[in-house]
Amino acid sequence: MSKMKKNIRKIAIVRLSALGDIVNSAVVLQFINKIYTDATIDWITEEMFSPLLENHPLINKVHTVNIKKIKREKSFSLLKKTIKKLRSLGDYDLIIDMQGLLKSAVVARLIGANVHGFDKNSTRESLAALFYKTTSDISYETNVIKRNCFVVGDALGFEINDKMILNKNPIFSKDTHFELRSDKKNIAFVIGASWESKIYPKEAVIKVCEALQEQCYIVWGNDEEKQKAEWICKHTKFASLAPKLQLHELVSFVSSMDLLIGNDTGPTHMAWAQNIPSITLLGPTTSRMIYETPINVAIKSPSEVNILKIDKNDFSIKDIKTSQIILQAKELLTHGI
Repeated sequence: MSKMKKNIRKIAIVRLSALGDIVNSAVVLQFINKIYTDATIDWITEEMFSPLLENHPLINKVHTVNIKKIKREKSFSLLKKTIKKLRSLGDYDLIIDMQGLLKSAVVARLIGANVHGFDKNSTRESLAALFYKTTSDISYETNVIKRNCFVVGDALGFEINDKMILNKNPIFSKDTHFELRSDKKNIAFVIGASWESKIYPKEAVIKVCEALQEQCYIVWGNDEEKQKAEWICKHTKFASLAPKLQLHELVSFVSSMDLLIGNDTGPTHMAWAQNIPSITLLGPTTSRMIYETPINVAIKSPSEVNILKIDKNDFSIKDIKTSQIILQAKELLTHGI
């Protein structure tokens, strides 16, 4: 690890997507701020995720791009406008690409020349390394949060260790108040995910709610998830539909819970970010995306997972026994008393 870099006053972080990755990446802000107290930090992200970051006290400014729309619409005019915007952001002492993909590397290089990222052996898209001035070497199989912290610490010349991560402050501010039950424990159940095979069966969710007999809120993010959430609520008196939540409201809602149970997806990762007890249910993925702590645990299905070649047809999450979840939930709820 090199020594702390001098004359670093303006830093740009590139992390375009997705929600869970941005949540897991934002932990670095508090560590940078402790070392580089006078530095300003800007963040470049996909437009849809900007509300999560815009009011963060340690971010000077959030700059947005819409790479997904450019690809979907094959819009040359939007591409040209985006390139012009990135080139006009100004001079940064250091630009850190925390994503390590070709698209994020190109975005970072358009901003400026002094870009740091993962080396060619440390990322799935090795061509990304061609756009970096300096690089970090860390195995792709390493826990994602540790990778995030390593690449940033390496770029800036200081170490972010396990003790620092374990003792982190909540990553996001809680700025919305919700009227919740005071006579029962409040549990959020995140039922959605980006792939069908990452979703725990709704019938099993009901069994968990029935066994815990606390106040369970079913969190949803789109119409399909809302219909499923309503079905769950219809079949158990211990579940209620969570309100429709914008990203910043979702952070506050999760921060208000006694426990969160959910699939491997962004809202579930928010519990770890906010130091809220959580259980993450894993089928076709591994705990590589999760920083496990005494209050943030994972329950994995029996299937073997190759993180370099994820099998989206692995529906083994349904094999996770409800009894495992119930036992773990009761332990975590007791821990919080």
